Amino acid sequence: MCAGLVVGVTSLTGCGGEDPDAGTNGVGKLPASKIQSKTSKAAQDASAVRLSGTVVSKNHTYSLDMRVKDEGGTGSVTSKGQTFQLLRVGEQLYLKADSEFWTHKKGEGDGKGAQGDETAAAKLDGKYVKVPEGDPAYQQLSGFTDKSVLLDGMLTLHGELAKGDRGKTGSTRTIKITGDEGAGGTLDVSLDGKPYPLRLERGGHAGTLKLADWGKDFKIEEPDKTELVDYGEQLPTS
Repeated sequence: MCAGLVVGVTSLTGCGGEDPDAGTNGVGKLPASKIQSKTSKAAQDASAVRLSGTVVSKNHTYSLDMRVKDEGGTGSVTSKGQTFQLLRVGEQLYLKADSEFWTHKKGEGDGKGAQGDETAAAKLDGKYVKVPEGDPAYQQLSGFTDKSVLLDGMLTLHGELAKGDRGKTGSTRTIKITGDEGAGGTLDVSLDGKPYPLRLERGGHAGTLKLADWGKDFKIEEPDKTELVDYGEQLPTS
């Protein structure tokens, strides 16, 4: 019956056909470049986000679970089997880890000062340590707590952009965009509500991240003095 119908002046998609963009935010109709620009703007405009997953950078693999917003961030990072907590309130950055994190592993260094390492580590175990802004670790670690730095560095796809399949992330409908047929990264963008990025596969097997809790505020505050150690101008080597 459907095949026999001839409709001369209508914009119908077909007999019994469904518009895949019905009830969505409409970005699925756009070219990949426009989808990327819209999702980037939505991400930057959001007040907060949670990022979890893995990142590979300079031959190091980091597992992270961070909540970030303009005023700071908090969460955990794991590298080389060691997990540490990061907290940034404004410009103040704090790090918390166990004593093993602060102690040189066996075989590292020249063996001198090992006792000093253990003594320092015992004092720092389970405490928030203020990271001085002049310490090299400040620049390396503060990026994990900086919303703009994380999103600018993570959400860029490389190579020629193209639209991929529609799917779901959890219960949210998504459209996939790829860079260089996936070699330059793949991003799943929400078709429901604002076009937030929900899942990122970084190009070059550089990790996979889930992005959630867009716009959900969270509390950050300076550590209590009983939880805090101010080590001075430079952190101990770790």
